[in-house]
Amino acid sequence: MAKILLVEDEPDLSGAIREWLSDEHYVVELAETGRQALDKLGSTVYDLILLDWMLPELSGLEVCRSYRSEGGAAPVLMLTAKRSLASKEIGLDSGADDYITKPFHLRELSARIRALLRRPCVAPVVVLTADDIELDRIARTVMKGKTQIHLLPKEFALLEILMRNQGKTMSTDFLLDQIWGTNTDVVADTLRSNIKTLRKKIDSPGKPSLIKTVHGIGYRIETTPVC
Repeated sequence: MAKILLVEDEPDLSGAIREWLSDEHYVVELAETGRQALDKLGSTVYDLILLDWMLPELSGLEVCRSYRSEGGAAPVLMLTAKRSLASKEIGLDSGADDYITKPFHLRELSARIRALLRRPCVAPVVVLTADDIELDRIARTVMKGKTQIHLLPKEFALLEILMRNQGKTMSTDFLLDQIWGTNTDVVADTLRSNIKTLRKKIDSPGKPSLIKTVHGIGYRIETTPVC
């Protein structure tokens, strides 16, 4: 199930796209500004990015250039009302893989997404490690030493975000937004419950938990120093 970041500030359009793609069994997360998009791209790995050109705070071009400069390898499909050849060249030169002009049919959007997702991945496998835990976000596996740990999707997403931001405290609100979405009615107790079950699966008996609670703020991953 591919995970898509949709960056679009028009609520009617983003709502229609999100509903359509969700019906096609994609996992869709939404960002409404360029800055919000970069924040999400810095903490979560996506399989594809749908990126509007004209955005508040930072343009789609700036987002795309920044993402590529940081080594981001997911395909980017630019959404824009600009139709000139020069505009298309600028969009593609910024690092976008494809370009679709507004208004477009959602069936065409789906076809372009499928085509981009079929392209062979030339980027190295993204593997995150923390102490004896190894998370492979491409294979969607988690290993504790030589033993595979079976996580539920929300647990995997939670561990992935924390491992990508080792040493940083991730706020409760940020984690709820990233994992359950901005329009969810899920509360902090649900996050605490997921943290509790995740700890049971990844921690070692008799040792401090890999996931630290920062009271009143959120959670962070702390690794054990090597002596």
